[in-house]
Amino acid sequence: MRKLILEVQVSVDGFIAEVNGNTDWMLWNWGPDWKWDNELQKYHTDLTTSVDCILLSRHMAEEGFIAHWANVSENPKDTRFEFAKHITDTHKIVFTKTIDKSVSIPGGWDKTDIAEGDFVDTIHSLKKKNGKNIIVYGGATFVSSLIKEELIDEFHFLVNPVAIGGGLPIFSYITEKQQLTLLKSKAFDCGMVLLHYRR
Repeated sequence: MRKLILEVQVSVDGFIAEVNGNTDWMLWNWGPDWKWDNELQKYHTDLTTSVDCILLSRHMAEEGFIAHWANVSENPKDTRFEFAKHITDTHKIVFTKTIDKSVSIPGGWDKTDIAEGDFVDTIHSLKKKNGKNIIVYGGATFVSSLIKEELIDEFHFLVNPVAIGGGLPIFSYITEKQQLTLLKSKAFDCGMVLLHYRR
């Protein structure tokens, strides 16, 4: 069965963004100045290219995730090219109850569909289909909902060397303890730390 993977950057005090959504405290905020060392860049790229389906929140789609990486994928000399090209070429599914394909999003709907029905049922169905694993990119609300329903099989936390004192957590929706198994931990030269867990 396919696994649903979450890769997300967090602060050392457990937040994925400030309350207002600001993420400029991240060592790399998906911009052209990729401050991660080469080993972490490769880890991130290899993880992304190991999947054949990407789940997105409505917020990510409307914010310009698709357009951003499509633009980067047009420049083979960009250090982010391999990652960006895979994002652009891979099937994406947007989870939303408020928009449909008549609504314009940055980058358009090419290779992108809208999930139908209950998100829990949809993801269980996706996991049963043939193919590679699935990865999710989303905001705190969407990711928190997936965690609450125990839909995420692997967590790849990329911990930034900064505490922000408050912000958006992703475990705030759970109502009972969730036990995770540590598969790998690694400190990278750039100051980031990987914590890889299995549920």
